[in-house]
Formats: sequence, C-alpha cells, structure tokens
Amino acid sequence: MEEAVIETPLGWAKIEGDLEGLRSITILDHKPAETTDIPELLEDAAYQLKEYFDGTRKVFDLELNPQGTDFQRRVWQELRTIRYGQQISYLDLSKKLGDVKAIRAVAAANGKNPLWIIIPCHRVVGSNGDLVGYAGGLHRKKWLLNHESPAKQGSLFPN
Repeated sequence: MEEAVIETPLGWAKIEGDLEGLRSITILDHKPAETTDIPELLEDAAYQLKEYFDGTRKVFDLELNPQGTDFQRRVWQELRTIRYGQQISYLDLSKKLGDVKAIRAVAAANGKNPLWIIIPCHRVVGSNGDLVGYAGGLHRKKWLLNHESPAKQGSLFPN
C-alpha cells in the first residue's frame, strides 16, 4: 500500500492506494509529523485533486478500489453519478437504489465512504436542503458545495 499526503484548502489529504486503485482519501486537521514525496503510483490522484481544488477539474479519472460491503459499494457507485455542482437528498439516493425504506442504511454507507471528494458524498443533503451528516465536518461540506456551485457567493469586502 502506497501513501501520500497533500495540502488542500480544507486540510491535509492522506491518499492511499495500490496497483488495484485508490483505497482511501481522508482529510486530516493537521499535517502529519512525517510526510514524504508522492509515490509515482499516487501522482495522478494528487494532481487531479489539486486540479479539483483549483477549479479546473469536475470529473475524476482514476482507478478506484474502495473496501466495503456489497451494499456500501452499490451506494458509493450511485454517488459517483451525482454530477459536479448538483445535489440530491438521502431520500432520493435511497429511491435511486430501489428501496425508499433503506434511507438510514444509505446514509450510513454514505458516511463510510473512504474516498473523500472522488466519491462525492458531500453532494448528498437532507430532504429540505439542509447540510446534514458529513464525516469531514459540516464546514467542509459547505465549502465543497460552494466550491462546486455555479453561482459562487462573493464577498462584500474585496481583499
């Protein structure tokens, strides 16, 4: 398993993967004590994440290998169909998966997503549009949704 850490506007992202694909991307609040150069195997993932944060990438083209149950992998695959700048509710996600009663299980699988941003779990909101349930913190979810919004909110006070 190869590992890399990159800096993002939302903290440090730890990328893990092997020849079969990316296993996880997690957000860290603090830079790890030891960071090394980015292994060749993870260079493309690091580059595509940088492009995403720079606002020049909307779709990722990476080999993924997240580890989870069959149900979790179904949910994660469905999450990948939510396009950049769009949002759906947990209820709508449950309906797309064919079982409206599975909303809690869908939300739990969403929360276990091991590939932060690449599998866009941040694009799932409450039925009334509220920002709910984000393992990385609601402040990060809000930032990501604003980053992807076609009508970004500007500041009243220029720098």
